[in-house]
Amino acid sequence: MIPKFLKKRIFKAPVATDHTASTPEFEAEMLPVASTLYANAPINQLYRKLSGQLLDVAVKPKLLGELPEFDDDDNILRFYVLQDYSRSNSILIDLQTQEHNLPPALVGVQDITHDIKENAAIIFLHHPHAKDSQLSPRLSRLVAAVLQHPELQVRLVPVSILWGRAPEKEDSLFKLLTADNWEDPSITKQLFNIGVMGRDTFVQFHPPQDLRTLINDSLKGDGEGFSVFDSVASDLKDSLAQDTLLEDRLLKDSLLDDTLLKEGALEDSGLTANILNNSAAKNSKNIINEVDEAPSYAMVAAADGNRELVRSLQQQLNIYLDKQRASMLGPDLSDRRNLVDKLVYSPAIKNAIEAEAEASGISVREARALAKGYANEMVNDYSHSIVRGFYKFLTWLWTQLYDGVEVHHFERVRELAADYELVYVPCHRSHVDYLLLSYVIYKRGLSIPYVAAGDNLDVPVLGPLLRGAVAFYIRRSFRGNALYTAVLREYMHTLITRNTPIEYFIEGGRSRSGRLLPPKMGMLAMTVHSQLRRTNKPVVFIPTYIGYERIMEGGTYVGELKGKPKESESLIGLLKVGRKIERIFGNVHLSFGTPLHLSDFMQKFDVPANSLPADRTDTPLDDKTSAMVDNIGVKVMQHINKAAVITPVSLLSLVLLSAPKAALDEDICREQIALYQGLAQHLPYSDDTIITDMTPQQIIDYGIKLKLIERIPHILGDIIQVAGKQAALLSYFRNNILHVFILLSFLSALVARNGRIERSRLNSIAEQLYPFLQSELFLYYSAHGLQETLNKKVDSLLASGLIVELSDGMLSVPETNSKCYQQLQVLATPVEQSLERYFMTLALLAQQGSGNLTENEVVDLCHLLGQRLSVLYADDIPDFFDRALFTSFIGALIRLDYLQKDEETGILTFDQRIGNIAHHAKYVLSPDMMQILQQVASLNEEEIAHAITEISNKKQRKFGRKRS
Repeated sequence: MIPKFLKKRIFKAPVATDHTASTPEFEAEMLPVASTLYANAPINQLYRKLSGQLLDVAVKPKLLGELPEFDDDDNILRFYVLQDYSRSNSILIDLQTQEHNLPPALVGVQDITHDIKENAAIIFLHHPHAKDSQLSPRLSRLVAAVLQHPELQVRLVPVSILWGRAPEKEDSLFKLLTADNWEDPSITKQLFNIGVMGRDTFVQFHPPQDLRTLINDSLKGDGEGFSVFDSVASDLKDSLAQDTLLEDRLLKDSLLDDTLLKEGALEDSGLTANILNNSAAKNSKNIINEVDEAPSYAMVAAADGNRELVRSLQQQLNIYLDKQRASMLGPDLSDRRNLVDKLVYSPAIKNAIEAEAEASGISVREARALAKGYANEMVNDYSHSIVRGFYKFLTWLWTQLYDGVEVHHFERVRELAADYELVYVPCHRSHVDYLLLSYVIYKRGLSIPYVAAGDNLDVPVLGPLLRGAVAFYIRRSFRGNALYTAVLREYMHTLITRNTPIEYFIEGGRSRSGRLLPPKMGMLAMTVHSQLRRTNKPVVFIPTYIGYERIMEGGTYVGELKGKPKESESLIGLLKVGRKIERIFGNVHLSFGTPLHLSDFMQKFDVPANSLPADRTDTPLDDKTSAMVDNIGVKVMQHINKAAVITPVSLLSLVLLSAPKAALDEDICREQIALYQGLAQHLPYSDDTIITDMTPQQIIDYGIKLKLIERIPHILGDIIQVAGKQAALLSYFRNNILHVFILLSFLSALVARNGRIERSRLNSIAEQLYPFLQSELFLYYSAHGLQETLNKKVDSLLASGLIVELSDGMLSVPETNSKCYQQLQVLATPVEQSLERYFMTLALLAQQGSGNLTENEVVDLCHLLGQRLSVLYADDIPDFFDRALFTSFIGALIRLDYLQKDEETGILTFDQRIGNIAHHAKYVLSPDMMQILQQVASLNEEEIAHAITEISNKKQRKFGRKRS
C-alpha cells in the first residue's frame, strides 16, 4: 500500500476552483480538485489496477441478491453508498462493478451543466475527515445540487459489505476486534478483514433510490427519523419578524464565501457549508410566503435547514443499511447457557414455576430444575462453523441429488426482511425440507431461520448437528404439560423479540399423500400470543411451497399409507438415505407465496395490539383471537397452494393416472399435456403459480429420464405408460397440483357423465359440493364469488372446445369420436376419487344412523372401507384411503352444520340433509360405482364392533411401541 505522504506528492496537481477532491479516489472527498480528474489520471489508473489485482488475489466475494437495475439515461448520475470509509471496501466495490458491468465506482462523475465534478462514485456516510457535525461531504454537495437544479437526477445505490457472516456474540473479544465503530478504520483492521475474512466476503447491491424522492420524503416527514420540514418550519415561524435580517445575513455570507473560494482559502468541509448557504440565499425570498403551505425546497433553503436535511438523509441511509445488515446476519447471539438461565429466571417463567410447584406439590427449586430441563431440551445452540460446514456439504449434496434447485418469488421476502419479524411457514414434504429451505435463504443473503423440529430428529450425531445449525427441538405432544408449554412460549417470545427469523411446519408432520394436511394451530397461536405481548417488529408469515420431482421417502410413504408402522428416525435410517445419493431426483422447487401480515388479521378481527400482559405466558386467547388464529392457518395453506409449481412430473402424473391402465398413445399424451398447460396459462390458478415451460415432448422425455414412465414401442404408434410400481408414487406428485385443476375436472365430469346439463344446474351442484373440495384441497375461491369463478372456468372449457354450449343455456359434450371428447374424459377423472370418498362416507353414516358412531369411529371405518375398495375395485393407490382426507371431510360436515358433534362423547348426529348431499353424487359417479360404494359401506353391527375392536388394539400396540 502506498504511504499517504507519498501519494500526496505523486498525485499533487494544480488547484482548480471547482469543489471536487484530489486525494485518492476513496478518501478524496475533501480537498479542491485538479483540473484533470484524479480518477482519470494515468498514475491513478495504474494504482487502481494494481490495488485491485492485489485485493482480487486475497478476496473472493460472493454476490447476494439481485443486481440493481438502472434506467438507460446518460443524464442520470449514479453513486454507491457505503456506511464506513475503507480503502479495501472501495476497491472491492470497484471490482464488483467492473465484474458485473455496472457503472464504475472509482471513476470520476462529471456533469458540467450542474457544476458536479466528483473524483469517485462512492459516498461514505462515516468519513474520517467529515466536518460539520460528521456530515458526508459528497452527499452534502449532491443534495445542494439537487436543490438548485430541479432537472438534475441522482440515483443512490446503498451497498452492504460483509467480511464474514457469523452473527456477533454478545460481549465477545472477536466482536471488539472486528467492530466497525472505530473512529478511523486502521490498516490493521483492514488487513485482518482481508486475510481472515477474504474468502468469506459478501456484497449486496440494494435497489437504487432517487435522491430527489428521498429529499421530498424527508421534507414531508415520510422518511426514517425526524421531519426536516417540521423542524425548519417551526424555527421560521418563530422568526418571521427577522426575515429581512436573515436574507441580508445570507447574502453577506454568500459574498464572503465567494471571496474565500477565489482565494482558495477554504477546505472541502467549508466549501460544503458555503454551497448550502449559496443555495439558501437564492431561495430565501420565498421562505415567508410558504411557511404554512406544503413542504417545498424554499422551506429548507436556509443553511441550517439544509444541514438538517443532509443529516436526515444520512440518518435514513444509515438506518436502511443497518437494517439490511441485521437481516443478513441476524441478531447478536447469546451463549446457550446464559440464554437458558435468562429463560428460567424471566418473570413469565417464574410465574409458571410457582404455579407448577403449587399444582404438583413440589418445591419451587424442583419446579425450576424441571423448567431448566425443558429449556435445555429445546434451545438452539447456533454455531457458525456448523452452518458453514452444512452450507459446503449441502452445496455438494444438491449437485449429487438434483439437477437444480429452482427458487421463485424470493425478492418479496428480501423486501420485508429488514422491517419485519419473518415467520416461514412451508408445507412439509420431506426431511430434506429443513435443510433445503435454510440453504436457499442463507445462499441468498438473509439470516437463516430457527426451525421448530420434532424431538424425533434429536438422534445421535444428526441431532446435535441440526441443533448447532438451525433446529430447536420440541416434543411431538405436550398437551396438559403447563410448564413445558410456558417454557416453549417464552422461548418463542424471546426469539421473536430478538428479531430472529423462525420457521415451523404448520401441518405438524410430513404429508404422505402429497396433499396439504390440515393446519396445526399450536405454533401459530404461540406466535400470535408473543406479538400481543409486545414485540419489536410486526410479524409477517411467509407461506412457502416446496415441490419435488422425486422424493427420498417415497417408498416409505406408500408403505405407511397402506398400514405399515411408521419407522422411527435413527442413525441407521440416515445411512440408508445416504445410499440413495447417486439416484436421479430431478429438480426441486421452492416458491415463496404472498406474505401474510399479522396486523391485517388483527384489524380484520378487531384484535387490539399489546392486549396481553408482557410478563405472563398463561394468558388465554379470547374467542376473537382464537378465530383469527384459525383463519390465519387456513389462509397460510391457501397461499401455499397458490404458490404451487406445476412441474413436468406433476403434469405427467395428472395425465397418465387419469387414463385407463395409466397409459396413453404418445401423440394423445402430448396433446393432453399441452391442453393442461394451455388451461393453466389461459386462466391461471393464481399470479403466484408457476407453470413449467418445457414442451410436451420434453416433458415426456424428462419423465423417462427419471425412470417414472416408460415408452413402449408399437408399430401403430408408441405408448407412454407409468413405469412398474411407480403409480402409487406418481399419485403423490399428482396431488401436489390437483387443486389447480380440480374445478375444471369437476365441471368436466358434470358435463361428461350427463351428456347434457343446464348451466344453471351445473352451477347449483358445484356450489353445493364446493365447500368439501375447498376443505380438502385448501382452494382459495371465496363462496360469495364462486359463481363468477365457475363461469370463467366454464368459458375456458368452451374456448378449448372440450364442451359445447347449445341454446337455452345447455352445455353438452363434443362429438363422441372427436379428440376433444377423449380429452374431456381424461380431464373429468381426477375429481372422481374425492367424490367417491364423500359418497362412501355419507353412505356409511346413513346406513348406521344418527347418534350411533363417534367422529373417530367414522374416520377409522372409512379408512378400512377405502383400503378394501382400493384393493378390490380400484388400482390400489393408497392415497385414496388416506385417513387425513376422511378427517377433513368430517370436519367440513361439522363446520357446515350437516353433522353435530357431542363435545363429551364425540357422537355424531345428523338429519336428512346428509342424503341431499349424497344425492348430488349421481351427477358425477356412474351407477355401477355408486352401487359398489353402497355395498362396501353396508356393515352390520357385528362387523362394526369387530372392526372397532381391531382398530383399538392396533392403536394400543402402536402407542406402546412409541413409548418404548
